[in-house]
Amino acid sequence: MPVASIVSGVTDAVTSAIGDYGLYAVFLLMFVDALFPVASEVVMVYAGAVASGAFASQQVVLFGHDFAYGFSAYVAVALAGTLGYTLGAIAGWAIGRYGGRPYVESHGRWLHLDRERLDRAERWFERWGNWAVFLGRLTPLVRSFVSIPAGVLEARFVRYVLLTLAGSAIWCFAFAGAGWGAGASWEQIHNASSYVDYVVVAAVAALVAWLLVRRLRRRRVTEESAQ
Repeated sequence: MPVASIVSGVTDAVTSAIGDYGLYAVFLLMFVDALFPVASEVVMVYAGAVASGAFASQQVVLFGHDFAYGFSAYVAVALAGTLGYTLGAIAGWAIGRYGGRPYVESHGRWLHLDRERLDRAERWFERWGNWAVFLGRLTPLVRSFVSIPAGVLEARFVRYVLLTLAGSAIWCFAFAGAGWGAGASWEQIHNASSYVDYVVVAAVAALVAWLLVRRLRRRRVTEESAQ
């Protein structure tokens, strides 16, 4: 099956779910995205477009309360995405923490993880510590493979949750804002999201490079002072 057809199918499924179930779908889809990718960019961009009132038949409703199109609806969908992703990330951390590496390795095919990915994640966490969680949440695709390894590697829970909350809030509010601003033209933003992903990856890579250079400089200064 052509890649374009697969992408189109995923997009149609995501937009249909949000159109039918609104905030509940946004929450659930982002919860799942914390464990493995479910096109979170499409979820939040389309949800933002719905919040703008671009689709008259679709409303932003929570427990019977109808949010007026505009800023309040935008905040509602962004918060739903942030909360869903954060709780999904906590569930992933718990799977890794209490299941342990043997459990994850034996069930990795269901979690889209394998021993090689866990090894890479371990090296990443050892090198960058807290930055591994925050930067991972802002990096396309990588963001869905942080939660379980963080639990396996026993990342401190409170710090992990706070960094995840910060990263997911930035992600959800940014992409929902793009959809809200685009309105009915959300597909143009969606089509351009691949370029946004490249920009995000480039920015994260630049930050990682800067951190690495700073770390090497500190090590050099320490070694020189010890001589």
